[in-house]
Amino acid sequence: MQRSIEVTVAGSRQTVDCDESGSGETLVLLPALSTISTRREMAPLAERLSQRFRTLAYDWPGFGDAPKRRADWAPADLCAFLEQALAALPAPPKAIVAAGHAATYALRQAAEHPGSVERLVLVAPTWRGPFPTMLKDRRPPWLARLRAAVDAPLAGQALYRLNVSGPMIAKMTREHVFEDEAFLSGARMAEKRAVTAAKGARHASVRFVTGALDPVTSREAFLDLARRAGVPILVVLGEGSPAKSRAEMEALAALPGVATLRLAKGRLSLHEEFPDAVAAAIAPFLAGEPTSGGHARR
Repeated sequence: MQRSIEVTVAGSRQTVDCDESGSGETLVLLPALSTISTRREMAPLAERLSQRFRTLAYDWPGFGDAPKRRADWAPADLCAFLEQALAALPAPPKAIVAAGHAATYALRQAAEHPGSVERLVLVAPTWRGPFPTMLKDRRPPWLARLRAAVDAPLAGQALYRLNVSGPMIAKMTREHVFEDEAFLSGARMAEKRAVTAAKGARHASVRFVTGALDPVTSREAFLDLARRAGVPILVVLGEGSPAKSRAEMEALAALPGVATLRLAKGRLSLHEEFPDAVAAAIAPFLAGEPTSGGHARR
C-alpha cells in the first residue's frame, strides 16, 4: 500500500512517498542514495520481511521517481527527514534496514537520537560518494563547480542526461551494483531510467555523486557513529562488493560488538538482487538471536 508523509526539509514542507506492507513490529526500510535509487528497490526485501513485520519503505527527499524541486540538498536535510519520519511513528521501530549510503544516516540517527530505533541492519554500508571514493577521499573545489553546472537550467539538464543514458547506467551497475549483468534489463532498466528522468532528479543526484550528501567525511567519523549508536548492529555485505567500498565495510565489521554476515555473492545492491539471501541472513538478528560473523550460503 502506498502512502505519504509530510516533512519539513530544505526550508519547505514536502511530501515523501512510502510503501507499507505486512503487520506486526515495524521495520523502516531505507534505500540507497544513488542516481537510480528509489524505495521500490526495497520491495523484494519488504515482500519477504512483511510475512513477520510491518514494513515501511521510504523515498529520500530529492530522490525517488516523483517530481522534485531544485534545492541545495545537504546531509542536514536528510537527517531532518529521517528524524521526522521516525518521530511520526507510534513507537520506535524494531529496526532500520538501511542500504548503501542510507546506512550512515541510520547510524547517525541512532547515535544522536538515543531510543529512536532498537536495532540497525546495514546492507552494503557506505559513507562516501563515488567521486570522493575515486579521488581517494579528496574533495577538490571543482566538485562544487560541477554541482553548479548540473544545477543550471538548460546546460545542466543536458550535462546530466549525458551521464544517465542507458549505456552509462548499464556500465555503472555492471561494475559496482549488480553481480548478474542480465539482472538490469527490460522492465528493470526502464524503471531505473524513469527514476533518472523525474523532474528535478539531477539536483540530489549530483550532490550524492560528488560527495555533498556524505554525512561524514572520514572513515574514523564513520566508525565513531557506530561506536556511539548504542544499539545492536548487523552488517551484511557481499563478497563481490567493490574493493574500495568493501574496505570501509570491513572496517565497520571489525568493530567490537558489530555482528557481520558475508554473503557468497552480491555487490552494492545485494538487497535488490538477492533478497532471499538477505532476508534469511537478517531474520535471526531481528528475532534477537545471537549472530556471529561469517558466511551465509545460498
